[in-house]
Amino acid sequence: MAREQSHPRRRSPEQPASVWKEKELIDGKAVDAGVVILRTSGCSHYHEGGCTMCGYNFESDRSVTPGDIVKQFENAMKDLGEIGFVKVYTSGSFLDECEIPKETAEHILRTAADRSLRVLFESRPEYVTPDSLERVLAANEHVEIALGLESSNDRVLKYSINKGFTRADYERAASEIADKGIDLRTYVLLKPPYLTEAEAVSDSKETVAFASRFSTAVSLNPVNVQKGTLVERLWRNWAYRPPWLWSVLEVLKASHGKARRLICDPTGGGKERGAHNCGRCDDVILSSIKAYSQSQDIGKLGWPDCECKDIWKTVMDLDGFVMGGTADLQRFSRPGAKGP
Repeated sequence: MAREQSHPRRRSPEQPASVWKEKELIDGKAVDAGVVILRTSGCSHYHEGGCTMCGYNFESDRSVTPGDIVKQFENAMKDLGEIGFVKVYTSGSFLDECEIPKETAEHILRTAADRSLRVLFESRPEYVTPDSLERVLAANEHVEIALGLESSNDRVLKYSINKGFTRADYERAASEIADKGIDLRTYVLLKPPYLTEAEAVSDSKETVAFASRFSTAVSLNPVNVQKGTLVERLWRNWAYRPPWLWSVLEVLKASHGKARRLICDPTGGGKERGAHNCGRCDDVILSSIKAYSQSQDIGKLGWPDCECKDIWKTVMDLDGFVMGGTADLQRFSRPGAKGP
């Protein structure tokens, strides 16, 4: 999922963790979309270990009440003003009743429906059931559900990501969503820990192809190093490098045409903690990725002439055969770069 990570501050429990606007392509047209990060009691999976790369639970607060969550959404709507689409995120799953009681979720969906707003929210597969989907549609017929599949490889899901579910669990939830006529957006992770650059690119290509069979949209999410995570610990010990932007381009180029809609918005792109190249070609590539995501025009993907492309190709060829292949050896040579 491509969203900004902020850090917890003492604030009113009636204020959301974050609110901002961005562009979203709806029916071929770019519209203003509101993004709301609700502060909740936290992801249930986090309390059982959590995913290796996810630090969003630091936004959680166990003292938040259902009434607080309603107020958070209402205050966010006031801040956002006129929008055509709203994305509602939490630390975990919108359909997890331990995180958001069903009455609270239904109130949020009805509030959006009263403003004729389409709603996107995330859930883990275990909370997607015929009953939960019927309650969603009763409150708002114009919804899109996002599932964070991340990888279609069960070994990667278990040992690299600690996702807590399997490919079969995703398939079951995706089928339930399709049976109700609801649009599905699937998140695909690029470069979870313990994979080489080449393995990560191959895994993402396979996962996009698999998820495209079920999804109206597939979102490619390059890993960004979030605070307090296993990935950050590895990164600080020079045992992990976020994906190259060349790898992002490679996956997008190879996957174009497989998904009905393929999007990517690298969080922290161009920075040490996000997908990056040498620092000289990063901005032009990031701009081209944004242009592609909004237009679905493969011609907008940029492949600038930069010498770091040869370094990336060497990494792709030799990763796994030499020590240090996953470390960011350019960390101190990039313009303006800082250490961990």
